[in-house]
Amino acid sequence: MLAIIIGCIIGLLVPVQTSVNTRLRGVVGSPFLASLISFTIGSLFLFILVLLVDGNVTGLATAADEPFWIWGGGVLGVIYLTGNILLFPRLGGVQTVIMPIFGQVIMGLLIDHFGLFKANVTPLSLTRMIGAVLVLLGVVGTVALGDYLARRHQNHLEAQADSLFVWRILGILTGMMSAAQTAINGHLGTVLGSAVKGALISFVIGVITLLLLNLLLRTKWQFDRTQPLPAWIWIGGLIGALFVAGNAFIVPLVGTGLAVVIVTIGLLTGSLLIDRFGWFGAKKQPVTGVQIVSLLVMLGGIVLIRL
Repeated sequence: MLAIIIGCIIGLLVPVQTSVNTRLRGVVGSPFLASLISFTIGSLFLFILVLLVDGNVTGLATAADEPFWIWGGGVLGVIYLTGNILLFPRLGGVQTVIMPIFGQVIMGLLIDHFGLFKANVTPLSLTRMIGAVLVLLGVVGTVALGDYLARRHQNHLEAQADSLFVWRILGILTGMMSAAQTAINGHLGTVLGSAVKGALISFVIGVITLLLLNLLLRTKWQFDRTQPLPAWIWIGGLIGALFVAGNAFIVPLVGTGLAVVIVTIGLLTGSLLIDRFGWFGAKKQPVTGVQIVSLLVMLGGIVLIRL
């Protein structure tokens, strides 16, 4: 029961993190600077967590002889986090969650089938294929069918529809990056003998990547004093670190498959609540019955794929 509670809570926190970091971007003026702040806070928290859980930060050199891609998790994490900050104001909370989930499912199937990043090989069975189709139907129902019903009541410009299509594709790609990051960090944690240490390295690499990116782009801190500055605007990195740590805690208790399902339930619920009530500065968007049914179809597909 404890694992279920923790899984639902960290799942609920994912769309909260996206909302918070999007608000932070509006204050500092740059998605890359907002991501840097988030990663830095998350790295500090994970460093403290490593000291509490493992008692030391030694043994990191054991990963030195591994393939070069083992250090890529942090870079992919930067792409995923920054991508969500860019997607959120354009797609809203629900679609910013759903499109990456679809990408995660696709990439997860590819990783399992081909054993990428030294993952255990799990062939693409009929059950898993049916699950993937259900996820696709859920995405179509949530996005395409929702747009169709909306156009019956109001006119939409074609250019706007095309623009949303591009952002949805980008959402799928960021989800694929996230799945690859999970596999890479999982292998890194195995090599180091500590999932928390693996997460810490991933975050530190993300900080270094964002530092270089901000220097390259000559990003300037454009602090917007006209916007309200609530205390929760700085907790995005802490939430990201809690998500990583929470997964590291519940997976040994309930297994990866059930952990993913529990977290996904919390994640989808959180995104619906944020859209419905406009929490954390998000724009209020009504949640339709079609969306709810489509989300249930997606969840059924995820259960088939993972279990």
